[in-house]
Amino acid sequence: MPSGSGSRGRRPRPAAAPVVQVSSSGSGEEGSDEEEEEEEGSEGPGEGSRGRGGSATEDKAAESEGEAEDPCLPSCPICMVAWTADGAHRVSCIPCGHVYGRHCLETWLLQYGKKKAPCPQCGKRYTQNNIINLYVPEIAVPSNDLEKQVLSLREKNESLEKQQAKLLEEIKEYKRIIMLQQNIIYESSSKRQKMTEQSSDGIPGAEPIASLTKNIDHNNLSSFALQNEFLVDGARVMGIDASSKIIFTSGRAHGVGAEHILTKISMFHRHGMEKIYLPPDTKAIRDIFVLPGGDVVFASLGRKLSLFSVATNNVVLQYDLPAPGWSCSGDYTTSTHIYAGLQNGMLLVFDIRQTSAPLYSSMGLSTHPVHTIHCAVDDSGSRKLFSASSIGPCVWDVSENRPSLVSGMENQGVCISLACTSPSSDLLVASYRPKVELPDDSATPQAATQSPALTGSGKLGCHTLLRRTTTTSFAKDHICSGSVSELRMSKSAIIPCGGNQHLFAYGDESLYGVRTWRLPSFQRYTDLKPHRQPVLDLRFAESSTGERYLGCLSAEKLQVFTVR
Repeated sequence: MPSGSGSRGRRPRPAAAPVVQVSSSGSGEEGSDEEEEEEEGSEGPGEGSRGRGGSATEDKAAESEGEAEDPCLPSCPICMVAWTADGAHRVSCIPCGHVYGRHCLETWLLQYGKKKAPCPQCGKRYTQNNIINLYVPEIAVPSNDLEKQVLSLREKNESLEKQQAKLLEEIKEYKRIIMLQQNIIYESSSKRQKMTEQSSDGIPGAEPIASLTKNIDHNNLSSFALQNEFLVDGARVMGIDASSKIIFTSGRAHGVGAEHILTKISMFHRHGMEKIYLPPDTKAIRDIFVLPGGDVVFASLGRKLSLFSVATNNVVLQYDLPAPGWSCSGDYTTSTHIYAGLQNGMLLVFDIRQTSAPLYSSMGLSTHPVHTIHCAVDDSGSRKLFSASSIGPCVWDVSENRPSLVSGMENQGVCISLACTSPSSDLLVASYRPKVELPDDSATPQAATQSPALTGSGKLGCHTLLRRTTTTSFAKDHICSGSVSELRMSKSAIIPCGGNQHLFAYGDESLYGVRTWRLPSFQRYTDLKPHRQPVLDLRFAESSTGERYLGCLSAEKLQVFTVR
């Protein structure tokens, strides 16, 4: 036995492989401490036992020796099966520091038939009590192949993103070409129609009237010249800085989970667009207002009222709101006061010099969203706030806690828009759609009251003119019918035309374009060039030098008209 045992003990053990071929004498003698020498004579039975009961394990280790060459593989070096975070084959270690599956360490002890067994890798002895459970949150399998696949997929993703951006630019360019062709077709058709009408009136040689992109009233009340058109993607609201000739629109960047953005558009440069990414908690913008100094205020569904600096191209101030913001406005008498109308019916007044809390906070007459705010100054010079929710237009005094509903506007339907002459507020136009009447339980289905509907798009609503009679009182004047949205809270505008004359402009749902009426008679004035989708926002703005512009926004297109 000594010679045979010594012969096997002198055989060199592979140093590179993490799993060694099992040999009782080799394992025992390589750890040449006194304890191993004492037990050397009794290792024969262990070898025989392993020869009978451990051959399967040895063969399996031998077959998998090539796979064990990678020391990073998180599998047991004895059985070559991946260990687990718990259970019988949980990852465990012994005092020498080598790591195995617990089941294999316990089986190794049994095969030796003694209380101690050598570590299969270094030969240092261990006992049952020396087996230590390792607690790991997760067993991961590092793999060079997986890393290569991840890198390959990442490169493919970047390539696809570039292709997508290129395709989107091409689609935008094709849309622009289609829009230009549609403009030519539309203008040509309009000219032919005008010439036909003139011929039928006995004026065959009259000069054709300009298309609806430039509508001039016979009395020269006002004219609208289409200055520019821009393709936009998913726009919802807008604000106009007439002095700087810049328009801001809300939108969202491309891609899943993309951030909400402001788009800054130069009125007279077709490619003068700049995307401004907003803080991630801003969410969708519901209203935009351009302050007299050029900075921009916007209210958003992320319960934020934000102040955007044009000079730095950044959001420089954000107020936390108690509810999602639905509307906002500025003050014509001071550049420091801004206003927010909330989804729960509240109105808040802020001073941008005080960043901690609002100056005033008032609850409205209902908990319906405040979708419109106008700040105005009456003849006495006092400041008034006009707001609108679904119950109708209200007048606010910031020194009082509650607003008052404009007299005579109770139960008119669902108020969806409010236009105001600025800064005097002598005229208001409130737009309504009919309420949806629900039948009583006792009534038959035929007895249900039906809201009047149009055969085309939208519902038949009405526009009501309100004329100021005293400082705080208004009286109903004329009313006209119009096609209004069944769902959206639309925008409208009152356009001053000089000589105390005004036009009312509204995004008519049946036209997909802007229709204008004379005030106070509501005589139809002109229809501006339509869109392919409903008009979502409409803004009139006048610069300090007298230039006047009308902006008209749908989800895919922005029109800018010069008002003369």
